Amino acid sequence: MSTSDNPLTGRKSPLLCYVTDRRSLHGAALTQKIEEIAVAGVDWVQIREKDLPARELASLARKALDIAANVSAKRASAIRVFVNDRLDVAIAERAHGVHLGEASLPVAELKRLIASAMRKKAIEEPFLVGVSCHSLEAAQAAQRDGADYIFFGPIFATPSKERFGPPQGVERLAQVCRGVTVPVLAIGGITLENANSCIAAGATGIAAIRLFQDPVDPVLAMRRLRQAVSFPRQLPADRKPGR
Repeated sequence: MSTSDNPLTGRKSPLLCYVTDRRSLHGAALTQKIEEIAVAGVDWVQIREKDLPARELASLARKALDIAANVSAKRASAIRVFVNDRLDVAIAERAHGVHLGEASLPVAELKRLIASAMRKKAIEEPFLVGVSCHSLEAAQAAQRDGADYIFFGPIFATPSKERFGPPQGVERLAQVCRGVTVPVLAIGGITLENANSCIAAGATGIAAIRLFQDPVDPVLAMRRLRQAVSFPRQLPADRKPGR
């Protein structure tokens, strides 16, 4: 997919992506949480439940897609649902894309499988492939292999990303945004207070678990977040969000 064809290109506001984590919900229903956050105004939902068997993951993805379709019908912009790692589930349930870790199947290989699925009308365009990266070199390699977007982090300290090393910080995020032409979403320790620093560094959007999942009032939390983040009026050409 060329940069000009990428649906992330030319956004007027930062993209907000909710990454699911049912284990931190303490017994609450994940589907209910997805619906609450979708209604509140999130742009993307990434189903990141790596330990679920394929059948349960497919059921969850199906329910999330139904929620997204119902909520999208009542607002101007569509909600996209992504499945973490499991391309087979993403294709079977006609999700909007798949998100890979650095240790997942190579992007180039997945692109061939996706092209085959499109020829068979099993999925529709645009079907996006994203990759989580933790270095500039990894981000550039993902772009060369055909990634449509990149998650980069952890930007700030967060328990869920400790295994990936110390926080990267916004300066390194800015280096990555300058070093690739595909959209970059910042992830890791994002809060209402620091979210806009990621956008100011050149990120197209932010991805998070707790930022979206923890608030008691998701609608109020989303409103405050939307008020807190915005693209700078002018950015150098090499740091333009969504390039």
